[in-house]
Amino acid sequence: MAARNTAPPNTELARPARLADEVYNALYARLMSHEIPPGHRIGIDGLSRALGVSQTPVREALSRLEVQGLVVKEHLIGYSAATQMEDDQLRQLYELRLLLEPFAAAQAAIRMTATDKRRLAAVNDEMHRITAVSERRGYADFARKDGQFHDMICAGSGNHLLQEAIGRLHTHVHLFRRSFHAQTTSVTNTEHDAILAAIRDGDAAGAEAAMRVHIETSSKRFMES
Repeated sequence: MAARNTAPPNTELARPARLADEVYNALYARLMSHEIPPGHRIGIDGLSRALGVSQTPVREALSRLEVQGLVVKEHLIGYSAATQMEDDQLRQLYELRLLLEPFAAAQAAIRMTATDKRRLAAVNDEMHRITAVSERRGYADFARKDGQFHDMICAGSGNHLLQEAIGRLHTHVHLFRRSFHAQTTSVTNTEHDAILAAIRDGDAAGAEAAMRVHIETSSKRFMES
């Protein structure tokens, strides 16, 4: 009786996830720092040669960046860096944030566990440690952490629909890519400190107020730039 073949039909080893992440991080930094300018065509073959990788992880990274709104894909043309958000769109973005995020912060102050609060504090600490803010690469790193900070608060609210709505805005991408402000990092850190302190204390009203102040002052920083 012939032995039955028990090997799985596909035995090709998966490429390490770290490579795909590294390619994504490299392209994210280039887009946020304007090394790849808004509206600029993005050639997959050229990127793969420049990064020393195959086209597959580059395509995967571009797909992730497309979801974030950093690149756009056109049929028969390919990828290009997204254009900047117009003033009217940015104003609407802030209006929506003011409706959702103060509420999220208030709920997070009530619902976040001690572990959640420690993780939020760790992200806040990382933002303080980013010192290369005079360079756009450092600014891009700061933007990523800013997005993580706000996402964790929305997740901590316990309202998954709210988290999804805020996540789809990709606020940090639009703001930090729109204008380079070295001073923005220190001011943002101060505002985040106030939000974190209220959430740690379980102060719902304080967290709501601190988040509202943060969004309103952020609006002034970026709308007037």
